[in-house]
Amino acid sequence: MPSLQAYTYRMPAGFAGDLQRAEVATVETQQIDSSAPPTAFGVAVKLVSGKVQPINSGSDTAAAVYGVNLRAYPIQTNGSDPLGTSTPPVAGLTDILKRGYVNVQLNGATAAAKGGTVYVRVANASAGKPIGGFEAAADGANTVAMPASWYFTGPADAYSITEIAINI
Repeated sequence: MPSLQAYTYRMPAGFAGDLQRAEVATVETQQIDSSAPPTAFGVAVKLVSGKVQPINSGSDTAAAVYGVNLRAYPIQTNGSDPLGTSTPPVAGLTDILKRGYVNVQLNGATAAAKGGTVYVRVANASAGKPIGGFEAAADGANTVAMPASWYFTGPADAYSITEIAINI
């Protein structure tokens, strides 16, 4: 007999890097810089010499953020990856969201609010606060505020996955 799952309050939002509302999305395929590839899906990325790299420098600004690294589906990655933790390729092509909605991991202790400012961590990574990750509160020079066209669409789920709007 199959087991049934009941969601008392809210169904999980999905996985970091999942494209949402595809009908309004602008997605570009870009070359990965194999010397500095993104290490996770759903993180801010930049273009360096025409190739995608993760945000990886305290001198990166909001203007340096090119888009968000999308989790391609279907994707065949390492067979030992647990559910929802796919490892991005280290070379070749990847999809970058330039405009639309995407699920991301909410980092830091501050809850996301609908319409809230999106911050990207650019320095001083720590537990639960990776560089290139998204946060709902400023942390001095360690984060940069994205333009008003980037915002949270609501609070995170129980797994800290939330949706952000990009250039909407």
